[in-house]
Formats: sequence, C-alpha cells, structure tokens
Amino acid sequence: MLEMEWRSEETADECYCSDEHDSFVPSDRQSSKHRTAPVPCACCSPVVSLLNSAMSVTDAQLCDVGHWQARAVEPPPLPLKTQLFVNARIFTVDESFSFAEAMAIRDGKILAVGAKADLIDDYEDADLIDCQGKTMLPGFIEPHMHFFPIATIGKFEDVGPFRCPNVADALLKLKELAQAAGPDEWIMARQIDPSLQEGAENLNRHMLDTVSTTNPVFVYNASLHFAYCNSRALEVAGINKDTEDDSSSAFGRESDGYPNGVLQGGKVMGMVIRHNPAQKNYDLADACLEVCYKANKVGVTTFCDQGTGLGRGVKELDMYQALADSGRMTARLRYSLSYALQEKWDQHGIQYGDGDSLVRATGWKIVSDGSNQGLSGLQREPYFLTDGSSEQDFGVAYVEAEALKEMVIDRAKRGWPVVVHANGDQAIDNTLDAYKAAFDLGLLKNGPYRIEHCSILHDEQIDRIKEMNLSPSFLIGHVYYWGQAMRDSVFGEAKASLLDRTAACEAKGIRWTLHSDEPVTEMGPLRCIENAVTRRMWREPETILAEHECIDVATAIRAMTRDAAWQCHSDHEIGSLETGKLADFVILGQDPLSVPKDQIKDIPIRETWVGGRCVYKA
Repeated sequence: MLEMEWRSEETADECYCSDEHDSFVPSDRQSSKHRTAPVPCACCSPVVSLLNSAMSVTDAQLCDVGHWQARAVEPPPLPLKTQLFVNARIFTVDESFSFAEAMAIRDGKILAVGAKADLIDDYEDADLIDCQGKTMLPGFIEPHMHFFPIATIGKFEDVGPFRCPNVADALLKLKELAQAAGPDEWIMARQIDPSLQEGAENLNRHMLDTVSTTNPVFVYNASLHFAYCNSRALEVAGINKDTEDDSSSAFGRESDGYPNGVLQGGKVMGMVIRHNPAQKNYDLADACLEVCYKANKVGVTTFCDQGTGLGRGVKELDMYQALADSGRMTARLRYSLSYALQEKWDQHGIQYGDGDSLVRATGWKIVSDGSNQGLSGLQREPYFLTDGSSEQDFGVAYVEAEALKEMVIDRAKRGWPVVVHANGDQAIDNTLDAYKAAFDLGLLKNGPYRIEHCSILHDEQIDRIKEMNLSPSFLIGHVYYWGQAMRDSVFGEAKASLLDRTAACEAKGIRWTLHSDEPVTEMGPLRCIENAVTRRMWREPETILAEHECIDVATAIRAMTRDAAWQCHSDHEIGSLETGKLADFVILGQDPLSVPKDQIKDIPIRETWVGGRCVYKA
C-alpha cells in the first residue's frame, strides 16, 4: 500500500488528513469569472481541528454527560398512553409506497398503520390526535453531512452566495457586523464562494479593510480550505512580509512580498485564527445540540456524519456517547470513521455496528479526490478551459488507484461497509476498480457499499455499479447551485449532462440517495427533493440541466427516507412508517405530490417527531 503521512492527532493547528490536502495554491488558470483556484471539498477541511484547538473547553468536559445536559432543554417524556393520529394523509413509504389515514404509536414505536375506523376500534383508549388532513411522512434522513464542522462554524455569519449573491453584498453584511461589534472584537464569517458570487476571484485584505481597520475580520471560503482576513487580523497575529510560508500551506502575497490576506491551507489559517480570544468561549456542546434542532426544523430525524474523527480524533466517539446519554439529543446520528485516523481507530477497537438506535457506527470513509467546482475532482479528461498540459488540469487523486484498492480490501475484510468520496469520472473509475477487486474476493458482504457525490457518471459506470450492488449518494445541489458553472466553465455542456444521474440509476434498479453535504449546502430534504425533480439551476431558473435525469416526486421522497435508511444501515428501524419501526416522522403543511414541483421546497414543516416525541413544532 502507498504509505500516507497522516498528521499527528496531537498537533493542535493541523487537520488529520495527509499533507497533500493542504497543498493547493492559486494557479494562473483563471480564464473565466467562474474559475477558482483548485480547492478540495469540506470532507477533509482543517477548520474543525483548528477551531477546536483554540477552544478552552476540554475533551474531559465534552465527554461529560453533565456538560451536555446543561446545554439544552430536555425533550418531553414519552406519553404514557397510546397516541392515535387520525385524519392524516400518511405516506408509509413501504415497499409498495402505500398510503394510510391513521397511525398508532406507543413507547417510541409504531403499533399500527391503516384505516381510521379500524385503528379507532383497535385502540379505543388511545389519545386521539387530529391531523386535520395534513400530510405525514417518515422522518427525513440526511445521509451525508459533517456534524462537528457544522457545529464548529455554525455560529459564524453566513455570507455565502445563497444569502449574498455577490461579494459587495457580503462586504455590506460584514460592515453591519463591524458597526455593531465592540472594540477589537473579531468579525467571523463563512461560506464565501468566488465561484458563485460575482465581484472577485478572491477576497483580500484591502477589500476586507473596507469592512473595518480596527476590528480583525476573518472569513472562511466555502471549501473550508481557504480563508481571508484584513490587515488588522494580520497585525494582531504578528504576520508581515518576513513571515515564512509552510511547505504545504502558504500566504497569498503582493508584489512586495507582504501577505495579501488570502490564507491558503490549514497551517497559515491557524497562525491567524488562534489569536481570536472569543474562540475560548465558544460553546461546542450547545452548538452540537443546535445542529440537531436545525435538522429537526427541516424535518430531519436522522443524519449521518461522513468523516468522524477529523476534529478531536477518537475522543469524538466519547462525545457522541455523552451527547446520547444526556437525553438532550433530538436527532439520531449515524457516522463513518475517517480513514485519516486508521491506526487510531484500530487501536481503539471500534467495530462496524457499534452503538444503538440513537448513535451507531455504520461506515468507513475514504476521500479519493476533491471537488469538481473546485477543479480538484479527478477527471478522465482535462477541465473544460484548460489545455491539459498540467497534471492539475485533470484534478487531484488524494489516494492513488492501487492504494485505494488495498484500502477497500483491507476494510472490507475487517467487516466495514466502505464509503468512498469520488467526484470526477476518473475518481469513480478508480473507486469502481477498488470495489471490483473486493467484489471478486467475495468481500462486499456488509452492504451497501457507497460512492459519495458520484457526480459524473457514464453509462458503463452505471452498469458496473449495478453489477456490484453499490449505492451512490448524490449531492444534488451540484445541479441547482453549480449547474451553470459546471456547464459553462468546468466541464462543458456534454459532460455537465452526466451530473447526478438519478433517473439513469433508477432505470437500472440501483438504490441511491440525495444529500446536502452541509456545510457545502444546507440541510433541506424538501429542497433536495425539488432539485432532483426539476433539475432547475439557481442562476438560470428557467433552464433545466439534463431534463432526462428528472425523477418523480415519490421516487425522490423514497430516496430521502426508505433508501437513505438502508444506505445508513438502519432500514430495519427507520425510513418507513410500518409496524414495529421507531416512531420517527414529519407532518407537512402541504402534500408534496399535489403542489407545483417548483414549490416543494417551500412546503412548511409543521412538526417533527423522533422516537414518539415531538422535537419540533412550528
């Protein structure tokens, strides 16, 4: 196996991924307003480790049940009597996608689903809850997000493209924050994305100096591998033209060598952010519980962290357990261990399936390439506006093909369902080759084995996925948010039409899911469903990208409920409203099969229930 130099867990200002993840510096390939320097995705961002190292809270505190119990209101106790929901339009999302009008629950589980008259007769002593014709669905399942990264940066101001369409809007929002800030208070923001926001290829210190010259300003790029700061932040950090770059992480510089405020990689970001004293008061426990509540507000009852360990190493498992034991957790957590800590995990002894219905280990995550919109997804052919003269014109292999085969075989032998991040078509080729090597050895037993994002798919790749019963999970926001850029400057029209091929996979009988990859895009199952059904683009709302890949609403609902539960190794207990399963469900203000397709995302979430408890009510 290719030897990979994992960074030390004890090194405070470094992430846990290999050095190559941080080694990107701006290139001269800026031939379009949509072009950006090649950047990885958020899956291996150093931000969580950087910010955790600046917090005063200790591992011992975060692993203490009492620390979590003090941070949120305890969910209501389970009702003592059976509850019978009537006058509802219930999408059971069972195998036949049948409908019902009543459901009985008790002790956190579903007792029966069926006709109102039958259940009233069977449960005559139950407490009746009249749903008044509202629609009930299984709780939505988010199969790919990043729990601690969301919690760690979630309280920073979002100045990304979905709230600030251009850089001028982002700067205006930052100025408002600066005007309300106290002396020397740091202005912290996130999600800036020059590939989607008009006005600049990159922020720099001069632009951020228009926000404030007296308050330090620090803004994270949406990839979380870059950041931008003003002159005051550089001054407070003691950084000037004599400050040396790290071999894998560099300061952007002006012609005279003075740093221009662009921070390229984890080490130089850490050199600045560690000087923000407010980080020591950041309440991570409260932020984690807020992530659960945020998920509940959009109807999510279970989410899957895809990269556990990148913030606080193996201690994250103790934190998960303390969170679960506190009784304050309002969403179920499934998680995949990051390959970056393989030796630590092996020493710890954790196995696939460890945990319970609230928190459980369900996968082993490998990141094989970067992101297509960041020009680091690994491609068969060079990116659209490049000439192919440089290796970087084809993207980046974070794990070489032969090493990937050995990794997949090794983890499959140990019983782990493997989850491989692969965006570019060459990365997907490499992933399929790795899975085929394990498949031929009879190792793909604890399925499903997943391909994450699986962005660019050719017909023959879909056939290989079907042959091995693999399961892709699509970041459908690629179509909605980045579709125009993919078509016009990343791939060209022909290759962009191969993006997120939900209908083609459905036609082959392949089970697949949709995800947000938050913090890349925000959790929002109804938005994901609408994106997959309409395939309209944010910048061109009347244009459909690859209309033949549109799917029907019921299929999209199944992808975010029943199939997502299966993909997260939990379909025996969640994902559909059937007798014996956990009482996880959402009540909607409108029927998603009845509203116009371009209004699905606007359907209000009225209530969210987890284990028979109402954890959110509008």
